[in-house]
Amino acid sequence: MLLSILWDIDPEIFSLPINWWIFGTISIRWYGLLFALGFLLGYYIVEKMFKRDGVELEWLDKVFIYTMIATVVGARLGHVFFYGWEFYSQHPSEIIKIWHGGLASHGAAIGIITALWLYSKKVSKKPMLWIMDYVVIPVALAGCFIRLGNLMNSEIIGIQTHSNWGFEFIRASIYEPTAPRHPAQLYESICYLISFAILMFMYWKTNAKQYQGRLFGTFFVLIFSARFFIEFVKENQEAFEQGMLLNMGQLLSIPLILMGLFFLIRSYRISPQK
Repeated sequence: MLLSILWDIDPEIFSLPINWWIFGTISIRWYGLLFALGFLLGYYIVEKMFKRDGVELEWLDKVFIYTMIATVVGARLGHVFFYGWEFYSQHPSEIIKIWHGGLASHGAAIGIITALWLYSKKVSKKPMLWIMDYVVIPVALAGCFIRLGNLMNSEIIGIQTHSNWGFEFIRASIYEPTAPRHPAQLYESICYLISFAILMFMYWKTNAKQYQGRLFGTFFVLIFSARFFIEFVKENQEAFEQGMLLNMGQLLSIPLILMGLFFLIRSYRISPQK
């Protein structure tokens, strides 16, 4: 007899009995809570690293703001342009309505890189790789929490499976709710948590931080390699992906993996920073 896990979690924790302008009734959802928790823990982690390395703590709030805004804006625009341009080009007012869902991790990656380039120019006056080697560590942890949020939303689900750990996503109404499926969100969350642990070990227990780009490169290789392979057990996110040899998530992951390999290899050919 095939065993499976019945997944019928309400994505909403509770609602507040008030209306807030165009946003409607305010509700507290697991996704938002986990998203915020990821950033708060990230702030704490970077603060510890800055103190260890004697970095000015006044830079911390700015890097937090730069990264948070870049993550949300980049992820939203990534979803708009990579996955939903056909719809959003006809309904531009929907682009700002992120509460309707639709964030793309590849867009977030591009947004964070862009924002931290600006941060390096305006605030730290240091090479961009200097701050990237710090930020990618908590970003890996944030990715773990965000994928758990996707799990609570019963979204980004996997294809059908005959494994005993398959999830029956009762609230994923666009798919057959009683068919056991790969919990792809959980796979990614675990991979991101492992990536976070590896990066933390490299930072605290090795001399990786002395070689600019090593942590940054490792992050991109680990995170987007995991994303590439897990896409094979995911349902397509958009109809246009049907019949593609590689889906959009995989096509976007390849250049980021190659970029990570470039900086990782480069880090072994440069002199250590004091």
